[in-house]
Amino acid sequence: QVQLVESGGGLVQPGGSLRLSCAVSGTLFRVNAMTWYRQAPGKQREWVATERPDGITHYADSVKGRFTISRDNAKNTEYLQMNSLKPEDTAVYYCNTLREASNSNANWGQGTRVTVSA
Repeated sequence: QVQLVESGGGLVQPGGSLRLSCAVSGTLFRVNAMTWYRQAPGKQREWVATERPDGITHYADSVKGRFTISRDNAKNTEYLQMNSLKPEDTAVYYCNTLREASNSNANWGQGTRVTVSA
């Protein structure tokens, strides 16, 4: 039911920035908590950040102070601003509703690949 289209990834140098976008459809976006996950090569999918409908945010310790999650309800889009990028941030990044992500049979989009390398 929920459709997610991630974009904005790419190759950046350490210390650089990227802004990821997640276009959401198939659900009432403004009432859903949204979350970003990432999966690095050879690693499990890792939770990155969550934004509740009221704007309260939570971040993984590994990205706290560097990443900012935000949303534009008018555009049904969730963003992840990524600053001070490190090689350890290299991963495929996925967005989802918090509700869907908690499901063991969750549907995930294609994700967007972030590579941090000199």
